[in-house]
Amino acid sequence: MKLLIVGLGSMGKRRARLIRGIDPEAVVCGVDTSAERRQEVEKLGIRAFESIEQAVKAESFDGALVCTAPITHSGIISQLLDAGLSVFTELNLVDDGYTENIRKAKEKGLVLFLSSTMLYRGETQYIKGQVDAFAKPVNYIYHIGQYLPDWHPWESYKNFFVGDKRTGGVREIFGVDLPWLLDTFGPVEKVHVEKDKISQLEIDYPDSYFVTLRHKNGTKGLLAVDVVSPKAVRNFECFGEGLHLFWEGNPRALYKFDHETGEKQPVNTYASFEHDPRYSDNIVENAYVDELQNFFGVLAGKEEARYSFEKDRETIALIQRIEEA
Repeated sequence: MKLLIVGLGSMGKRRARLIRGIDPEAVVCGVDTSAERRQEVEKLGIRAFESIEQAVKAESFDGALVCTAPITHSGIISQLLDAGLSVFTELNLVDDGYTENIRKAKEKGLVLFLSSTMLYRGETQYIKGQVDAFAKPVNYIYHIGQYLPDWHPWESYKNFFVGDKRTGGVREIFGVDLPWLLDTFGPVEKVHVEKDKISQLEIDYPDSYFVTLRHKNGTKGLLAVDVVSPKAVRNFECFGEGLHLFWEGNPRALYKFDHETGEKQPVNTYASFEHDPRYSDNIVENAYVDELQNFFGVLAGKEEARYSFEKDRETIALIQRIEEA
């Protein structure tokens, strides 16, 4: 397999490393306008090009991954589809070009695959399974908080996409977590929002949100989302009469309450897991591997994608409702 990665920043490098872990025989090439980044990956044995045009002229690829800033995705995806390449893209956060790119991929018979890593987490799939099996009303409370300057400690938050209002840090969190919440609890009927800015961060969007979601099936959810929490936190609690689940964001911290013993019982959804020490312990590598394998399965015609541009359009519409409320 030969794959092209467009964007050789932290995520592009991660995808390259994970692809080689899945298939040591895979050939990975890259594209980046930064000469420094091209030099970095060439030291890792990755042939790098300055443009997509140069890459597709020099090599024949089985597919491409888009790992650039979200605001740039639409045009890059279109260009790759025009070159006859199936596409895996990181979260877009905006639906620019969706109609045209969906149409183009279908006409050309190409795969258009959208990352939604939280859908591949063992913990979120366990929660969904428990809620589905319970089949009675539940509520949930979920706090996701991170300190924006800590996202990429090696660079200023003003120098990458979270500094842009259209793809800001809070919007990124919604884009990451809403897909699995919608998958677990269903479509949203009503939204109530309280939002403000409580920090001195140099951003032109609210840094903290409290959001109440009323799902169509009756589930109520309270989301607290912020980019000011000094410690990265993901605290989730789901409860109903006879079901109580707790998750603190990492594989070691998923629990189910046992009413007979009166204690929280740990739930292990991973035989083992990988963690990149540069990131919060909320971020494990297994889910990134699993979604890449799903992409490869879709390319081979053996699997269906867990997420899609069509589903993401609904997610983005909900984010818009939250931001405009």
